[in-house]
Amino acid sequence: MTKSDLINEVAEQLPELPRKQVELLVNTVFGSMSDALAGGDRIEVRGFGSFHVRQRAARVGRNPKTGEEVQVAATRVPFFRVGKELRERVNRG
Repeated sequence: MTKSDLINEVAEQLPELPRKQVELLVNTVFGSMSDALAGGDRIEVRGFGSFHVRQRAARVGRNPKTGEEVQVAATRVPFFRVGKELRERVNRG
């Protein structure tokens, strides 16, 4: 499902709202989530899962073309952990 598909699905569920308002709503939710993660906050959606930021340590990598060692800087990456209800729902198929 793409963001456009999600907007269409929400617009069908809420026919009283114009599509432009639904699009603004979805973009606002994703924007708020991105801002929270960028600020180092944790996001938890009960029954769905949680998002948080993990720190990856600096390491020595290797250039696949030349084989030369390269320093890879430490980074912060978003991580999603699925909730129990969603995991069970997916496994039921």
